[in-house]
Amino acid sequence: MDRLANTVRPYPWGSLTAIPELLGVEATGEPQAELWMGAHPGDPSRVDRGEGPVALHRVIEADPQGELGAETVARFGPTLPFLLKVLAAGAPLSIQAHPTLDQARAGYAAEEARGIPLNAPERNYKDTNHKPELICALDEFEGLCGFRPPAETAALLAALDVPELTPLVELLHNKPESEALSEALRTILSMPAETAATAVAATAAAVERAAATDDPTGQFAGYAYAAREFPGDTGLLTGLLLNHLVLQPGEALYLGAGVPHGYLRGTGVEIMANSDNVLRCGLTPKHVDVAELLKVVEFRAERPDVLRPVADANGEELYPVPIDEFRLSRYVLDGTARVLDGRAPQILLCTQGSVQLTGADGTLLTLARGESAFLPGTGTDTVVTGSDATVFRATVTL
Repeated sequence: MDRLANTVRPYPWGSLTAIPELLGVEATGEPQAELWMGAHPGDPSRVDRGEGPVALHRVIEADPQGELGAETVARFGPTLPFLLKVLAAGAPLSIQAHPTLDQARAGYAAEEARGIPLNAPERNYKDTNHKPELICALDEFEGLCGFRPPAETAALLAALDVPELTPLVELLHNKPESEALSEALRTILSMPAETAATAVAATAAAVERAAATDDPTGQFAGYAYAAREFPGDTGLLTGLLLNHLVLQPGEALYLGAGVPHGYLRGTGVEIMANSDNVLRCGLTPKHVDVAELLKVVEFRAERPDVLRPVADANGEELYPVPIDEFRLSRYVLDGTARVLDGRAPQILLCTQGSVQLTGADGTLLTLARGESAFLPGTGTDTVVTGSDATVFRATVTL
């Protein structure tokens, strides 16, 4: 068992307080957006086995089977297949989509061939992996996820009574679903600057009025918030194509490749395939590659299901997802010891109280709130105990 030393990424949209509060440290006054736990080379966790801190991906590279287990290496290769994060949104994230595995490999190869540096602002593909993801709310968590049916979006836009949106309303009414959604997004992203400025300003005023008058679900308040945080950004118009969702603590969303989404505010535990590939389409000052984005987005109307954990006899509460590269569950501990299967590598994150881990050889490791640990896939089980404590478990499905 290894206690992890993790890196916080200070993106501008990060909360000033959520991650410091979780870690029990003083806030710096700067945004702290994501706490990374895993072996992604962009910001790997570090472990210390007596010779000083070593990046987790280097530890795994030195002995993949010893760290991950033979079965994990056989199924997923010699790298940790997932990346675990705490995501803390104090302002909206960019609306974005992620590629399939084939798209990621092709996009990475193409950008490498063009000589685009990995840290270049116009770089889309930082690695060759896809990025399906699951976000589990730690507090009330608000987002925009998946395309709303075109007819519903047309009715919503018409109700805002913004003349500049009339072409979008007609397009959404008159085209088949996939064509309507793709043409609507292309139209928004291709607007001339002056046209976009006028349309966004009028729409921002309209969603503010709607939020103040008739907003039982809070969706217009969410859009108005995004408009205030990103004045003049066409991401407001893109966001209106998407479902507005609010997760309560313990609820989760799974998002596969090609699903457009943007998180507005809240803190959650996020797990994904081990990737940092992002195609953006609004609510961001960063690069938006319209042509590549339109290749990646899946133009299908779908409201993502809100996932609630399913408990087994061992007290493990699992969030079911349709892939094997990551598996997220949690234990809400009441003093009863729980046994963790040790066949696969896992990362444990304590989000409430404190927990004690006991290895098969009697080794003890205590995790306080905000602390995490890496457990190699050695095949030996670990016992976790705690009282009034919560620990998230990230692993793979074998």
